[in-house]
Amino acid sequence: MNEIFSIKDKVAVITGASGVLGGSLAQSFIEAGAKVVALGRNQATLDVRIQELTDAGGNAFAVEANVMDIESLESASKKIIEKYGKIDILLNIAGGNIPAATLSPEQSFFDMNMKGWDEVTDLNINGTVYPSYVFGKVMAEQGNGSIVNISSMAAYSAITRVAGYSAAKAAITNFTQWLASDVALKFGDKIRVNAVAPGFFIGDQNRAILLNSDGSLTDRSKKVIAKTPMQRFGEVEELNGAVQFLCSEAASFITGALLPVDGGFSAFSGV
Repeated sequence: MNEIFSIKDKVAVITGASGVLGGSLAQSFIEAGAKVVALGRNQATLDVRIQELTDAGGNAFAVEANVMDIESLESASKKIIEKYGKIDILLNIAGGNIPAATLSPEQSFFDMNMKGWDEVTDLNINGTVYPSYVFGKVMAEQGNGSIVNISSMAAYSAITRVAGYSAAKAAITNFTQWLASDVALKFGDKIRVNAVAPGFFIGDQNRAILLNSDGSLTDRSKKVIAKTPMQRFGEVEELNGAVQFLCSEAASFITGALLPVDGGFSAFSGV
């Protein structure tokens, strides 16, 4: 039974691999026997990640690329094909919110920094669409492959202060469904596109908004915990199993799905 969940010897391209979430998934995929291609914009940071992965006995390869630049991604794709001959998995992890697009508690939508809005929507929408366009084309030519995108709780219902990020992640949910349908209809049932929707995990991007300087919960965090039946934040490693499942043959009839990994946040009304 365990073989059906295997991703051993699969070539997995991970965007944002130098970040916390991308790094955790890269390590998890290496431990599962996959060949990991780490994509990012900073070669020095990528080299550190690759060293960590190879020190752990993994087969890993770094490619410097910008997820918002088609030519950069096409160049990366050629390098990957030259080295491995195929691309089995694409994890679109690059993304996240940015300070310039985050409203303070006192601000309204009409105080929004629209340059920040453009930046966060471009990063989260095109930063997923462009890699899917380039690496998904390889999968279409192969006749098989799995793409996993990152959505958010903000795609389910409104979360204050992060309008641009929320809109972008709602778009990712819709794009996941659209692309899943398109590739299945035109290239067959061996190419699948799904997304995971993480609940609340404390990382570098949201630490200041969720934790006070002394490590105690902010008022915003208290509201999150109150609406999370498991009564805690997630650990980044708790996303790894869900992503691996979606990339494995165990999920062979699953496409266009949005899988929440949220401790029950999206299921609970708060009452």
